[in-house]
Amino acid sequence: MAKVHVQNVVVLDNPSNFSNPFQFEITFECLEDLQEDLEWKIIYVGSAESETYDQVLDTVYVGPVPEGRHMFVFQAEPPQPSKIPVADAVGVTVVLLTCSYRSQEFIRVGYYVNNEYGDAELKENPPAIPQFDKLMRNILATNPRVTRFKVDWDDTNKSGTSKGEQIVESDGHQKMDASIMESMDVM
Repeated sequence: MAKVHVQNVVVLDNPSNFSNPFQFEITFECLEDLQEDLEWKIIYVGSAESETYDQVLDTVYVGPVPEGRHMFVFQAEPPQPSKIPVADAVGVTVVLLTCSYRSQEFIRVGYYVNNEYGDAELKENPPAIPQFDKLMRNILATNPRVTRFKVDWDDTNKSGTSKGEQIVESDGHQKMDASIMESMDVM
């Protein structure tokens, strides 16, 4: 059984200018004390063509975490425009929120992100070189894709890798209520 249940993620400051920080309000519950930190990451997918353009915007370690319900706001600076291919700057991409325990990722929440110009003229005639200061970012917060991975919570498998099994929930509900969580419990 999973020892951590992510109950809700709220996307803050959305829509926003491209240059504004990403902000997620995360609510999770620990079913028992965790002796080691939870590692949370925000990852911006710079291009669907290659993971080499992915940018880890920030990593935060939370813990040790006592049993109970917890909430925090995770904020990360926007991606570095110089690391985004010109062809992928405008349009749809993805931002990922991940959490790991003992170097084992156990949940990944993915959101589609639409980057477009706010100005009608720039929408109709986009410049050859993206003007990031004029881009607006809109995260599709109502339809996250949630992937859960089975992990070894008790450290009996010392390899530090997940067992490769996953459960995906993408029903479009932002709030992950108890009935969904119970039906998707992982070890």
